[in-house]
Amino acid sequence: MKKIIFATHNEGKMDEIRQILEDLDVELLSLKDAGIDLDIEENGDTFEENAIIKAKAIMELTGQVVLADDSGLEVDYLDKAPGIYSARFLGEDTPYSIKNQHIIDKLSNVKGHERSARFVCVIACACPGGELIIERATIEGLIAEKISGTHGFGYDPIFYVPEFGCTMADMSFEQKNLISHRGQALRAMKDTIINIISKDGTREE
Repeated sequence: MKKIIFATHNEGKMDEIRQILEDLDVELLSLKDAGIDLDIEENGDTFEENAIIKAKAIMELTGQVVLADDSGLEVDYLDKAPGIYSARFLGEDTPYSIKNQHIIDKLSNVKGHERSARFVCVIACACPGGELIIERATIEGLIAEKISGTHGFGYDPIFYVPEFGCTMADMSFEQKNLISHRGQALRAMKDTIINIISKDGTREE
């Protein structure tokens, strides 16, 4: 089976990715699975730049096809913060329960559509031959008035999707993956992945 590295240590994210791409004849490896312990400085100014930085760094290290995403939450009332700093917001090791409550507290007097927010996901695919493919997807929603739900991870418990009447963390994994920013971006990337695994550019074991 062909192997492609996805440049993340986040196991919750890897679970989602594997489920979304489960119909492809490819083994997706996290950095941990691939035995890679590399601290990549994500110093880009956009989601696109950070995704490219990660994908190219691991591709150059391994000589393999590498996927990487940069994703985050944009809260309009907070001038689109935390944005590209979503993972590092209030400190990289700060629990998301604290991050989520902090955002809710910041919007304590904000009502209705002024609580608008979106999840953004950009996926970069870096190939050893130099080819670079980018896909971007978003999902619009609101910041919930309280933390809700036990599924998902990160900011899912405070991201309310009006069409479904619940937060991302209230949804089943299957439902979330159908509508999520990451699900949309990965499905847009599927044809690219299919073309890649039909060639000899990935490693088989």
